[in-house]
Amino acid sequence: MNLWEDLEYRGVVKDVSSPLLKDLLNNEKITFYWGTDPSADSLHLGHYSSLVTAKRLANYGHKPILLVGGSTGLIGDPRPNAEREIISLEQVAHNLEGIHNQIDKLFNGQAKLVNNYDWTKDMSYLTFLRDYGKYINVNYMLDKDIIRRRLESGITYAEFSYTLLQGYDFLHLFTEENCVLQVEGSDQWGNITTGIELIKKKLGKEAYGFTMPLILDKNGKKFGKSEGNALWLDINKTSSYELYQYLINTDDAMVIDYLKVFTFLSKEEIEKIEQQQNEAPEKRIAQETLAKEMITDIHGEKEYLHAKEMSQALFTGNVKNLTDQDILTIFNQMPVYETSKTEKLIDILVNGKMASSKREAREFLSNNAIKLDGEVVNDEELTLNDAKIYHVIKRGKKKYYLVKMV
Repeated sequence: MNLWEDLEYRGVVKDVSSPLLKDLLNNEKITFYWGTDPSADSLHLGHYSSLVTAKRLANYGHKPILLVGGSTGLIGDPRPNAEREIISLEQVAHNLEGIHNQIDKLFNGQAKLVNNYDWTKDMSYLTFLRDYGKYINVNYMLDKDIIRRRLESGITYAEFSYTLLQGYDFLHLFTEENCVLQVEGSDQWGNITTGIELIKKKLGKEAYGFTMPLILDKNGKKFGKSEGNALWLDINKTSSYELYQYLINTDDAMVIDYLKVFTFLSKEEIEKIEQQQNEAPEKRIAQETLAKEMITDIHGEKEYLHAKEMSQALFTGNVKNLTDQDILTIFNQMPVYETSKTEKLIDILVNGKMASSKREAREFLSNNAIKLDGEVVNDEELTLNDAKIYHVIKRGKKKYYLVKMV
């Protein structure tokens, strides 16, 4: 399967600027770029879906440039319904550093990282208007979908100018880096074509672009900060365990499509998994594979294995090998009982409302119905006097209680 066939199989091609692009990607090695603005200090799963496609192009031998918009981030890409909040230069710089580190890690240091602030900060307003603004007709800009939708509610001149700023980025990279292709999510199509138009009119040369469909969650919303459902690539914002829980619960109807978009598994491997999924959907083989491939790519295999161990602890209560922070992350929705190192287990069960009386607590203990950190306990005189702050008591098959030592 050639590159274009692979992209089409995965359903990651939406808009294409020229029919020539297919042969260009299949038969030559070109430089392309993907960009984002640093509106937060971390990327999220919505960014990752298009970054995987950029990484796929790189795996086929094309040279990636990854742009984080230090200058365009100061303006903000127009949103469909309201103007973005302006963020400070200091915050943009902070966000940019975090994002640079993430994409550099995802591409194993093999992509060129650029910041458009470097080539716009010293340009005068008159130079920009005279040398670039004159090439793009206002009617052409008004025809852009995102601008047209904002005309009734109102759009500022700054937002209106954004598409020309991004178009200039493409022109700059075309001239300085021989970058002939821009690859983005479908919401960036208008900005991509502005760059192609600017290159054509100013240089008389052809550049290319294609977009990927925006990946939606089970509620039909795109992944993103503005939608309130962001799954961050920063492990301190979204832990590998939280990401694992989301992916392992992917709807059966969506999981194969997600495997195509988010992983580097071959068509044959995905088809085999799909067959196994259809034969035994309760095993959630596709969901487990999705979680393994994505978490390993984003955070490494160690984090995937740790997330899986934490997930298994949720069902077994076996938390002996987990840290206090792990336990708190997993069982943070459970009832919490605070106790001391001198309180006996039977009193913990009663005072923590895990049993209605000492008589019932003794019955639970004698019937092997109580597990402490995953192990059956029968000793009602037992005290929790080790170094751990948190312990998990499981009663029966489904009742969990978090015990905190104070």
